Amino acid sequence: MSTSIFKKGFACTGLLLALASCQNNPQAKITVVEQNDTLTVLEIANPTPYILLPIEESAPEAKVCLSTGDPGDTEMDIRLAQNQVDYLIPFALPTDDDKATLRIRMAPKDNICWQKMELTHTVDSTNVDPFRPVYHHTPLYGWMNDANGLVYKDGEYHLFYQYNPYGSMWGNMHWGHSVSQDLIHWEPFPVALERDTLGQIFSGSSVVDKDNTAGFGPGAIIAFYTSASDKNGQIQCMAYSTDNARTFTKYEKNPILTPFDGLKDFRDPKVFWYEPQKKWVMIVSADKEMRFYSSTNLKDWTYMSAFGAGYGAQPNQFECPDMVELPVDGDENNKKWALLVNINPGCLFGGSATEYFVGDFDGNKFTCDTKPEVAKWLDWGKDHYATVCFSNTGDRVIAVPWMSNWQYANIVPTSQFRSANALPRELSLFTEGNDIYVAANPVKEVENIRQEAQQLPDFEVKDTYAIDTLLADNQGAYEMCFTLQPNAANISGFKLKNSKGEEVNIYLDQKAGKVVMDRTQSGIVEFGKDATLHQKETENMGAKNAVNYIDNFALATWAPTKKSSNHQFRIFVDKCSVELFVDGGKIAMTNLVFPNEPYNSVEFYNDKGSSTIKDMHIYELKL
Repeated sequence: MSTSIFKKGFACTGLLLALASCQNNPQAKITVVEQNDTLTVLEIANPTPYILLPIEESAPEAKVCLSTGDPGDTEMDIRLAQNQVDYLIPFALPTDDDKATLRIRMAPKDNICWQKMELTHTVDSTNVDPFRPVYHHTPLYGWMNDANGLVYKDGEYHLFYQYNPYGSMWGNMHWGHSVSQDLIHWEPFPVALERDTLGQIFSGSSVVDKDNTAGFGPGAIIAFYTSASDKNGQIQCMAYSTDNARTFTKYEKNPILTPFDGLKDFRDPKVFWYEPQKKWVMIVSADKEMRFYSSTNLKDWTYMSAFGAGYGAQPNQFECPDMVELPVDGDENNKKWALLVNINPGCLFGGSATEYFVGDFDGNKFTCDTKPEVAKWLDWGKDHYATVCFSNTGDRVIAVPWMSNWQYANIVPTSQFRSANALPRELSLFTEGNDIYVAANPVKEVENIRQEAQQLPDFEVKDTYAIDTLLADNQGAYEMCFTLQPNAANISGFKLKNSKGEEVNIYLDQKAGKVVMDRTQSGIVEFGKDATLHQKETENMGAKNAVNYIDNFALATWAPTKKSSNHQFRIFVDKCSVELFVDGGKIAMTNLVFPNEPYNSVEFYNDKGSSTIKDMHIYELKL
């Protein structure tokens, strides 16, 4: 029997405080051994592979434990339904025994969940969510945030991610796992690292230990992660795989690193090989700074230095650091280090974002080229966070962001899943004036999913110029690219529109020196009105001409740009996102949108004068 986990009708008999059975397996039964408002014990005879648990997102978390008598038995935080069922989630049961026991705490006996549990052999995770992207990575179901542990080996890109398999809200962190051969087509794999008695599995990184420095075997993939709990705090741990990340073994002597000063926020270890000194380097986010450690065996770590206190946008909380060495303007004889740092709060537009610092690293400490107050943004949108890079990719530096913002990530209008990754981007350094910046451009592999191009002749925009139909059968996934010559117009822009009057307005403001993406009329936006970003907070973040935002979602984001005779625009649209890349990734801007139907027309416009559009192509994107 295959049972959908995203419906409110159920195929198996409910648990009526006594007994439940699966129609396809009458020998499988659930018996209530004990029940009160603080503890319920369920005994499952002849267990099926899964029991489906009813979830209500507004309910408090109950504690669910598969009880085996092992000291490693771990409670999972699951929002068992109290008054209504939003959806079902699968909870794996052992099938190599004739009995399984679930101990459930903090779920009162009058909750509706007890009438809606069911046993099943298989789980149907067919997509039922209208906003699931076509070509962006998402989990099959459940919650996802930070990408972590990114590593390439033997033709496979491994994308691990912060994952809650027991609901579509943050919590209960595991490492989910997906694998790709081209960075675009992703195959879901089983959970790589499960929450355990040391804590939840927070973010981290992975390396290929080619020379067997850790002793787990040449070529072992070694994952570093933060275990987080109230009891142990945030501590750094390690796991290793000798079968190309199909399975991991947690290191028996975990943790491998704890903060020397009892710091509460001490997480997200990034490990890389520093060839000049033949050693490994680990960067750990430590509240308002990043700490650097070194090791020769990946197990024993020595503190070297710290960087970041007082640097960049303020206020902030550093998370998910990464550091890569890149040639400046393609010159292999002139390289600099880019230290990526994800901060929350601190985004120019509120919430979370990715900034970076360019400088030098001598194997011991990082020295920034700019003054502490300078903030450089890797992306100028509202939905670009936890950006980290793949290891073991040779000369290519490929970053993957989480496409959301902590201000509203838990309440976006999806339920089967929450969160996607933005397109993988290839990073490079370029000079502008006397400074060095990071460009982020979509990986070339995305071109492989282009369908037949619609190429338009060059045209002049005097007032407005409309293209009524972008694609004959628009499924909401396409790429649009063109060269914009603004001529004398102060404002030159275009609106992606649908028949419901919803639109995303993207424009170049030459007078103000900005590229802007306005999503205030983009579709479903009301969910972002729960919180307000005030004038004072905005000013503290370093924003000029601070605005008193009344909404965290329905707003416009912008990036500074210099006046030019032409700009190259590349726009990627998917069912819930618009990603803008200008001038080869010198500007990147990533924003979520939730239109009630795909944007299938575009209207170009100017405030006065005329502009010219050249080399315009529209590609449907399809996996």
